[in-house]
Amino acid sequence: MESSIRFGIRRNAGKREELTMRVIGNILWIILGGLAIAISWTLIGLFLCITIIGIPLGVQAFKMAGLTLTPFGKTVQYGGGVGSTLVNILWVVLVGWWMALGYLGAGALNCITIIGIPFGIQSFKMAKLALWPFGAQIYSL
Repeated sequence: MESSIRFGIRRNAGKREELTMRVIGNILWIILGGLAIAISWTLIGLFLCITIIGIPLGVQAFKMAGLTLTPFGKTVQYGGGVGSTLVNILWVVLVGWWMALGYLGAGALNCITIIGIPFGIQSFKMAKLALWPFGAQIYSL
């Protein structure tokens, strides 16, 4: 009985430590540029939503803003149907490739140091979403 209580406490302590690391990672991310990039994505989304044709693109920009603000503790699930695939192909040709390239470059630069590796991994996650945003859903862990 006592051993199961100890293991339960350790399991909960591990979850607390993981949550603490997510919070610290997100705070550092926001301070080191995440807030500025999220605001930029939000402004781009607002600009795109001015026209009816731009609304679907604006929604994807808001999706990127949400992930860019606090990427630690979030996961992206890709899905969608034929319509999402067709729009994603158009997105990749017009803007997705250069946005993904920027995130890949930032991720590579972050991974040069051991301390930057978690931030690089988040940049790679955003690169994939910047390349293929339609049909993707963002979930908190």
